[in-house]
Amino acid sequence: MDKNTKIYIVTFVLLILGYIYLESTKKQPVNWFPSYAAKHKIPYGTFVLEQELKNLFPSTQIKTVDIPPYIYLGDSTRVGTYFFADEALNFGDAEFLRLIEFVERGNDVFISTHGMDIDTLNFETERLVSKNLDEKVFFKLLNKAFKGKECSFDRPFSNQVFTKVDTLNTTILGITGYVNEANQRTEEGINFVKTSFGKGNFYLHTFPEVFTNYNILNAPNEQLAANILSYLREDLPILMDGYYKTGKSRITSPMQYVLGSKHLKWAYYMALIGILFFIVFEGKRKQRSIPIITPLKNQTIAFTRTIANMYFEKQEHKNIAEHQISYLLEFVRTKLHVPTTKMDATFYEYVSSRSGNSYEEVEKLFQFCDEIHLRNQITNEELIRLNKMIEKFKKTIQYGK
Repeated sequence: MDKNTKIYIVTFVLLILGYIYLESTKKQPVNWFPSYAAKHKIPYGTFVLEQELKNLFPSTQIKTVDIPPYIYLGDSTRVGTYFFADEALNFGDAEFLRLIEFVERGNDVFISTHGMDIDTLNFETERLVSKNLDEKVFFKLLNKAFKGKECSFDRPFSNQVFTKVDTLNTTILGITGYVNEANQRTEEGINFVKTSFGKGNFYLHTFPEVFTNYNILNAPNEQLAANILSYLREDLPILMDGYYKTGKSRITSPMQYVLGSKHLKWAYYMALIGILFFIVFEGKRKQRSIPIITPLKNQTIAFTRTIANMYFEKQEHKNIAEHQISYLLEFVRTKLHVPTTKMDATFYEYVSSRSGNSYEEVEKLFQFCDEIHLRNQITNEELIRLNKMIEKFKKTIQYGK
């Protein structure tokens, strides 16, 4: 290797190391992603909200619900105020029906989100647009206890208002709009309402940013958030939704975890650069010929067939069925990620939602498995029936109905 080549290599290495140092030490830009996740401390996370709720409601139980409302409210004994705050919320018809039944029993549901067309409650929303870019937005709660104070927000957002409300059962709690330089209102609409349903209430709000870290930590909006939260009942547990969150984290692979950490990411990049240099400088060396070693033949299938024929010839249908059920439970644990320690209605709902099979089919399959467990012997026809039910269950997961 001549002198010029060495100089080029050293210069290249120094440039790479300098770039890595600058990237790892530069100041990270502010992350304005609308997360609304309770564990996020970015401006649009709700970490501060969860901490402040404990101060605002010291004697009230506060619980985070990380499963869908449809499953959580399947237990009709649940009580509390179900609190939702996110950029967008899309409830299915069956799920929203459970929320309605939850409210009818005497509970409350608080929903804060942009855009809300709920036909069941006779509500519709649209975006309120300013006619002049210099106009400022305002928020105001109509309760006299708040003395008519108005708050504003210094960042752009989608300002939604209700265009249709159920006037017979609804109380208007807050409004929003725009004011010009002369402090005159140019646009105005309803953005916070309470509607009675059965023995409980729905609270619908169209400005979820008020509950984010940025707003609660910046005056005077922290008072607006506290005033809105004052409508929550202290005699009921507060159920904080953790399922419908834009920023809900899902680590799907080890690489996602590595690249999600600043220090692990740069360690990974430096390892790749080191491997590249090793290939460039060591790849020219001659290698000895590597002998070909024939791998051992896989006899697993042949062994399995031998054992299966032995059971079948001896008419040990019960043993075959027990093995099939064991493999089925292992399949549910590893592929559907559903624990099999307790097989009840909740277990059937989880398996049904994740496998694509109906609730009735799942219940029928596992109840038949329980019947086989309780018997000392089973017939050939019952073994065939069990096999067909398991194959149908797995085929639905792979190919759909």
